[in-house]
Parts: sequence; C-alpha cells; structure tokens
Amino acid sequence: MELRQLRYFVTVAEELHFGRAAERLHIVQAAVSQQIRKLERELGVELFDRSPRTVRLTTAGQVFLPEARAVLAAESRARAVAADVAARSTVLRLGTSNGLGEHLDRVLDELTALIPRLSVELVSASTQTRLDQVRGHALDATFVRGVTHSPELRLIPLWLDRLVVALPARHPLAEADEVELTDLADLPLRLADRSRNAPLHDLMVSSCRSAGFDPVFGPPSGNLQDTLAIIGSGTGTWTVVYESQARRLVAPRVAFRPTVPPITMTTLLAVSETNPPWCLDELLRACDHAS
Repeated sequence: MELRQLRYFVTVAEELHFGRAAERLHIVQAAVSQQIRKLERELGVELFDRSPRTVRLTTAGQVFLPEARAVLAAESRARAVAADVAARSTVLRLGTSNGLGEHLDRVLDELTALIPRLSVELVSASTQTRLDQVRGHALDATFVRGVTHSPELRLIPLWLDRLVVALPARHPLAEADEVELTDLADLPLRLADRSRNAPLHDLMVSSCRSAGFDPVFGPPSGNLQDTLAIIGSGTGTWTVVYESQARRLVAPRVAFRPTVPPITMTTLLAVSETNPPWCLDELLRACDHAS
C-alpha cells in the first residue's frame, strides 16, 4: 500500500468521478484507475462500484475512507513536524545582555563547534523586553543578570561576572593593582539611572554599604563610551564595568582595576519552562565552556 494510492482513492471518493479526480491530481485518468485497482487487489475488496454513468463507494469503500483520510492526515502532520524541526535546527534566537564581552564570543564559537549548521540571531533589548520575548517564544533564550524570578521562565545560573572599577588613569588609586572599595567613598560614582539598570544600581549600593559607606552619585551616565570619556578627562569620578567587557575596551585614559572586596553578579540563561530551546543541552555546554 502506497500513500499515493490512498491519496488517489480519497480524491476519487470525493469527486465520485475518475476524470475529475485525475484533473485534481494533475495526472492522467488511466494512472488513477491503475493505482486504485492495485490497491483493491492488495486489500482484497472493491472500493468503488463502477458503472458507465456513475461511480459510487462500496460498503468496503465507505468503511475504508475515514481510515485512508486518517493516514493522509498523519502524513501531513509528520511532514509539518519535520519541516519545523529542520527550520529550528538551523536558527537559535538568542537575547544578549550588556557586558558579556569574551563570554559571548566563546559561547558562539563553542556552539558552532557543537552544531556546525547553526545560525545564531542575536537580539539586544531591555531585560524585561527580552524576558517577555522568551515567554512569547519570539526568542529561544536570553542572557540576563539581576533577575531572581520571572513567571513561566526557568532561570539557569551560568557564571559569575566580576566587576572592575574604571577610574582616571592619572588618579593615584590607578597605580595599585587593586582598589579598596572604601578608598572610593568620596569620589562620585557615575551609573545609568536606576530605572535603566536597577540590578547594577542596587548591587553597587549594597556593595558600598557593606564596605561601610553610602556611594556619592554623580550625574547619571549615558552610554559607556561617553561615560569613559568623561572619566578619562577628569580626576574625580568612577564607574564599574564587567571584567570580561573591560578587556575588550580601548580607553587609554582610563584604568580598570579589580576591587577589594570583589564585586560580582551572576549571569543567567532564561528559557521557557514549557518550550525550551531545541538545542538547550548544547547551549548549556557552550556556556559552561565559556565560563
């Protein structure tokens, strides 16, 4: 029994006319008749009552028709699933977070090694927008920081990101290999407004308070490039950047130094609880390699 024989049978059953069925199938009428005869011989029953003027389903044909349609419907579903898997197996829609730096490069390199056919689409947006896109399946996954819970999403810890201070290269504190956080107590801290990056803002407030002081905030910073330019041109302000990001920045008038005590933030991967990425195992392996 062949799928084409079932398709021919169903078409004739719907048209009750071999000629019209052949036209729908875009083949000659003789081919339709031949394949249905083969099907009848294999089944050992006649499916149609043929006369010079009419074509009718026999009792056997009436019983067989819904089963034939079910088989063809299953074939259609199987093809759709296969097409969906084929499409998904070439694309990963991945949201990115600021400051991933070398981590992102290593993740992408490892993914390419694990899945050579993979194409990664990187999406940059606010944290909440990216989480909403994962929840709505517009993104397969996204990197996030400072998120402790998000409905319908699974948050998977990946690695700890260390933050380093960025201060003027000519400032006396830049001469040391590390900077005591307390030594920055009197210097204005330039950060993005809390509404733009609450996790980082709150982390710095809590880190400074743990070191024994409340940070003095300077004017809110804009983009990182402008902030570093302002810091490099003066002697009395500072900010923080992720260490993996700092290694890639070109800012000769700015010194990047680790702090004592260290300041860290966890990077997580957010995925759907009910519809995780098709390549989640490989993605996690790549992230583990990049940590």
